[in-house]
Amino acid sequence: MEALNKEHERLCKKSNLSQSISDIQKTIDTLVTARNTIEKDSNATSLTVAKLQGSVKQSFDKINDDLKDVHSGLGKYVKALDKKFKDRPIPTSEYDALSSHPSLINRAIAMHLLREGQFSVASTFIREATANPPRVDSNTEPADGSIGLPNDLGMGPLKSESLQELFAEMYYILHELRDKKNLLPAIEWAKAHSATLEIRGSNLEFDLSRLQFIWLFMGGDQGNGQHGSFSGPQKALDYARCEFGRFQERYLREIQQLGAALAYEPNLQQSPYRLVFHNDHAWEEVATSFTREFCSLLGLSADSPLYIAATAGAIALPTLLKLQYIMKEKKTEWTTQNELPVEIPLPPSYHFHSIFVCPVSKEQTTDQNPPMRMPCGHVVAQESLMRLSKGSKFKCPYCPRESHPRDAKKVFL
Repeated sequence: MEALNKEHERLCKKSNLSQSISDIQKTIDTLVTARNTIEKDSNATSLTVAKLQGSVKQSFDKINDDLKDVHSGLGKYVKALDKKFKDRPIPTSEYDALSSHPSLINRAIAMHLLREGQFSVASTFIREATANPPRVDSNTEPADGSIGLPNDLGMGPLKSESLQELFAEMYYILHELRDKKNLLPAIEWAKAHSATLEIRGSNLEFDLSRLQFIWLFMGGDQGNGQHGSFSGPQKALDYARCEFGRFQERYLREIQQLGAALAYEPNLQQSPYRLVFHNDHAWEEVATSFTREFCSLLGLSADSPLYIAATAGAIALPTLLKLQYIMKEKKTEWTTQNELPVEIPLPPSYHFHSIFVCPVSKEQTTDQNPPMRMPCGHVVAQESLMRLSKGSKFKCPYCPRESHPRDAKKVFL
């Protein structure tokens, strides 16, 4: 990878379009100057154009030379990529699970663009997808530009325009929070959805208010003319008296810590509360928490499913390439349709829900084939249970106890 990294660094430093853009801008400035000269004095047209021909030709020659460097750098980088990553076919199957769901793919792309704040691109994509709708089957939703989302706000299916407005609000609040250190829009949003957040057991509203207290305590609000060594703590104390009353039942200990920190104000760095008031990651943590809760109220995950799927696919790709090579050498085929032929280890952040794999059939349970707990405590899939019992008493495959299928209970994970 060292040679590839060197080519990449060289491409970024030298073989880029910055010089070409600069030369193009100079050419434009020369043409604009010539036009202004001719507009002021029409008699100078011939002389101005004559002078212009040589300079413009030189400019174009310079731009072409710049582009040659860019093409040369790209060529070297492509060769380095080809040398490092040999051209090998991507694993394929006769059955493509996504080809029969074009509307779902379009929906995932549109949702990703909206979630990333690319509203104009998302509008164009939805408009073009609607003008050229894919074939709709019984398993897909109509490509009508709508994105039906179950949500906790009681608003029913959300059209893309409504969803755009909601995400625009989210990005506005995040901009105020991250760039301007202004927590008030986020606090107002949390207050407006306080009941729902409370039901979810969310700490967002208190976390925002606590960070506002800390921000005031550290002198973040000195724009109203109040100065002095104790002006910040006094503002924080006033804010706590006004806002923390409703949080006492759940967060009394945290509020007491914030209040006790007032006594250590002259020497906070050596106090027991130093980490509370000097947390470099506090703003990013509360921004992440806000994004997660905002999306949760819309019935969405905090991260884009399209991004997660693409990243998981990239993680799995080396294993699948190796598998295809082995199958080719052993002249075997990949026959599975709805599952991968090997287990792909993913990082913990990509484990979103519990799953159960039947220890007998080695298959993952589904809604149609749920996990069943036998009286002895062992759990197998329902289909395995039926095969083992054949409708009568049977011996558990993992212990000596006998069970009857009617005594088994469905397990919910």
